[in-house]
Amino acid sequence: MTPRPLIVFDLDGTLVDSQRDLAAAANALIVERGGQPQDEAAIARMIGEGAALLVKRALTAAGLELDAGSLPRFLELYDERLLETTVAYPGIPDALRLLSSRGPVAVLTNKPLGPTRRLLDGLGLTPFIAAAIGGDGSFPRKPDPAGLRDLIARFGSAPEATVMIGDSRFDFETARAAGTRAVVTRYGFGYQDFLEGQELEESVRTVDRASDLPEAVASLLGEAGGR
Repeated sequence: MTPRPLIVFDLDGTLVDSQRDLAAAANALIVERGGQPQDEAAIARMIGEGAALLVKRALTAAGLELDAGSLPRFLELYDERLLETTVAYPGIPDALRLLSSRGPVAVLTNKPLGPTRRLLDGLGLTPFIAAAIGGDGSFPRKPDPAGLRDLIARFGSAPEATVMIGDSRFDFETARAAGTRAVVTRYGFGYQDFLEGQELEESVRTVDRASDLPEAVASLLGEAGGR
């Protein structure tokens, strides 16, 4: 029996461009603590492993101490800015519409689930998403593959019929650890150059635009017998 196709998205830098709001919240925390704001691009390079590490890295870069109130205050500041400038990348709604016709589409992110759902709702993406797992749930954060494996089991798929889509090395490593196929979104702010010079496996595609996602996924699922 052919396994059910499953498409799993990262959130920040893959579905949504949230760089400016995340950087603004981090800099607001830094300024509150008496530090100097950091460059937006520098903060973007700190994103990907969850809010706690982002806060630690941002404060350290500003020469400030991390304390027990740092993370809760950052989350408050970010909550106030969650949808100020954040948008879905161009082509994402159409890509989700096409991909959700192939099989279930899920989100696996290191962002807490509450703001994840608010973003998906606020940007009109929720109707396309069958499930979402955040970084504050019962699974370890990416690149641990436990959350991805849970989604595979939940939707009756298989690693070879699952595509993990993300912009960072954490998404790439998650897919590799779970044995799934992967699409790397080079348009995302988490991409940087972590794959430059690295030869990709046959189970990986890269895209420069969200509009290219359906074709990349179709190619991978075709190889897996998922058409």
